[in-house]
Amino acid sequence: MKGLIKIAFTGMLISFLGSLPLATLNVAAMQISVSEGINAAIWFSVGSLIVEMIYVRISLVALTWIRKQKRILKILEFVTLAIVLALAISSFYAAAHPEVHKNIVLSSQLPKFILGAAMCAISPAQFPFWLGWSTVLFTKKILYPRNDHYNSYILGIGVGTFMGNCVFIFGGQLIANKITDNQHIFQWVIGGIFSVTAIIQVIQMLRKRDAVERLEHPEMIELPMEKEIEKIILPEEENKPAEN
Repeated sequence: MKGLIKIAFTGMLISFLGSLPLATLNVAAMQISVSEGINAAIWFSVGSLIVEMIYVRISLVALTWIRKQKRILKILEFVTLAIVLALAISSFYAAAHPEVHKNIVLSSQLPKFILGAAMCAISPAQFPFWLGWSTVLFTKKILYPRNDHYNSYILGIGVGTFMGNCVFIFGGQLIANKITDNQHIFQWVIGGIFSVTAIIQVIQMLRKRDAVERLEHPEMIELPMEKEIEKIILPEEENKPAEN
């Protein structure tokens, strides 16, 4: 039981810290929180994290199959780019037309749970991220190819992602309350974030450092805060260099 708790905590820690950098889904959750309220943003986040948990499960047991789906992954890369560009344009439009208030894409008639699940489902970038971390945990003998380990790991990932998204959801509410009369400024900032995200993705695709390339060459995967997280999840004696 202690080992399963450690695995769940590890998944939660990695997922929480991985959710903090600005990205399409957490920024979208923040924008929904501001324009449509906390409940809508939470449902959006729940939809996206459930799909993420499913993807992690698939990556643990069917990586060989995933690597063969190059065409699908390439298509998803372009679809993701198109959606990010649409989010940026919609945010800039809302900023330029204060009477609009909402991002047209995120304010669609789709239930927020479905919208979050759909946006997460078309993002292949999480496959290399979780491939890298799962490989580290297998190597460090923290995670083993067992169903109970996988279930604890994925449960922790779901909790960590939700916690990370809550930072943006409630943070967005706090910001909105501070700039009640200047919502257009918030929309300009969000549009800028989506634009930068799109530019970074285009650069990665042009340099062939997209999801497909990283799955084929795991050595390219750079894991954020790897050493810091290892210090937390590994016993102190395992972090010490071997003595001659």
